[in-house]
Amino acid sequence: MLMQNGGPSQMDLFDPKPELTKRAGQTLAVETFQMGNSDKLMASPLEFQKYGQCGTEMSTLLPRLGAMADEFCLVRSMYSEHNNHTEALVLLNTGKIFPGRPAFGSWVSYGLGSENENLPAYLVLRDPEGYNTSGTLLWQNGWLPAVYRGTEIATAGTPVLNLRPPTPVPDLLRRNQLDLLAQLNRDHRDKYPFESDLEARISNYELAARMQLAAGDLLDLTKETAETKRLYGLEDAESAGYGTRCLMARRLVESGVRFVQVFPPVKPAFQPWDAHSNTKTENEAICKKCDQPSGALIRDLKRRGLLDSTIVIWSGEFGRLPVSQNGTGRDHNRNAFSAILAGGGFKGGHVHGATDEVGYRSVEDRVGVSDLHATLLHQLGIDHTRLTYSHDGSEESLTDARVTDARVVREILE
Repeated sequence: MLMQNGGPSQMDLFDPKPELTKRAGQTLAVETFQMGNSDKLMASPLEFQKYGQCGTEMSTLLPRLGAMADEFCLVRSMYSEHNNHTEALVLLNTGKIFPGRPAFGSWVSYGLGSENENLPAYLVLRDPEGYNTSGTLLWQNGWLPAVYRGTEIATAGTPVLNLRPPTPVPDLLRRNQLDLLAQLNRDHRDKYPFESDLEARISNYELAARMQLAAGDLLDLTKETAETKRLYGLEDAESAGYGTRCLMARRLVESGVRFVQVFPPVKPAFQPWDAHSNTKTENEAICKKCDQPSGALIRDLKRRGLLDSTIVIWSGEFGRLPVSQNGTGRDHNRNAFSAILAGGGFKGGHVHGATDEVGYRSVEDRVGVSDLHATLLHQLGIDHTRLTYSHDGSEESLTDARVTDARVVREILE
């Protein structure tokens, strides 16, 4: 999951609107969120072109991602339920706008388990310089057992913190220490059989012992070819950080990790797609960092034969308004945004849904966040209505279909 925090602008990047250009300067009443908004339509300052044999139109700022258009489905009719970053991010990651529920990755690892006993099933790769909006709130386990929480992997320095003792210990002595710890843990668990945090802690200690051997080797990018490093943009200072995380994500998927969540740079802003001041320059800055690695991940998975069995999600939490803010920027818009879904049985070269003539509201074949979650689980072989967990006397699920009416969007599936 390539999480694009900030709200990428659909009418500037993925959803060209000639009528918006034609009507620029005209008045349109819209739902605004922050100060500085006008009611005047603003034409996109960016250019579009057709990509791939399918001819999907996208911004010229995204040539590497656009080059993979034949491999992904572009959903132009997404919508959210909130205009604020935190609530919309929590919705996209957990299914509801309020915190405290399990993340999507937690549900996936709960439903499918792990294919690699030496690594957690749900891993998080963030910018080593800091956290994006809401930080660890987006990979919590909620009321699922703590073992399903997302585990952070560092993309600079030591991959897994506190994994090795500060002073080297002989192998036999270390083995005896771990055996003693395991016995003490089992004795304690027998006394408190209903403490899931304790069970998770025991499992994590045992997993950490196995990770001592596996993690360092797996995340050693020096073993990658020079061509692969160039593909992900590791030789370019602009894209190297995000490229490193995307390349690590490929290696983790290749090793059997179920769910990998990749977060964008925290510079030039911790919400890097949040172009309130200048739509042109702010999008140019973040596209330079994220375009090449995003396209490279899809291309690399494809050439390694992994794309059919892997889903790549590229999405922000909401979109932008068609009117201007601060003269050249755009405010948040919960009524429309675009998302990319590659691999895993999604239709390649396909565009689904549509917004109105100026890109303000999704109007055709609309897809809500709960619909997206239902469809993603379906493609992983999980019925979203049957993946449940008993919590406070209720059978809870990711999509809560009894309230949301979540549906599998079969029109975007092969």
